[in-house]
Amino acid sequence: MSGCNKDVLNRLKRTEGQLRGVQRMIEEEKDCADVITQLSAVSSSVNRIMGLIVAENLKQCLENPDSDAESQAKKIEQAVQLIVKK
Repeated sequence: MSGCNKDVLNRLKRTEGQLRGVQRMIEEEKDCADVITQLSAVSSSVNRIMGLIVAENLKQCLENPDSDAESQAKKIEQAVQLIVKK
């Protein structure tokens, strides 16, 4: 996953900032609908990050296949299940 670490970390930092913004909104008693809108944006951001991580792992699995076909198939199935669970 080393190839996408920087991108993932940058996205996580942005998401962390968004979440802090939501906390401020709540402290300032902002409108509930606005808070929900921002929380939805945070959720979407987290989902994109999870997708990036799964995609990178799947890419690595396909580019560097396991010598054991059964083990390779299991790794691919695990990646697919992570996508499907989302």
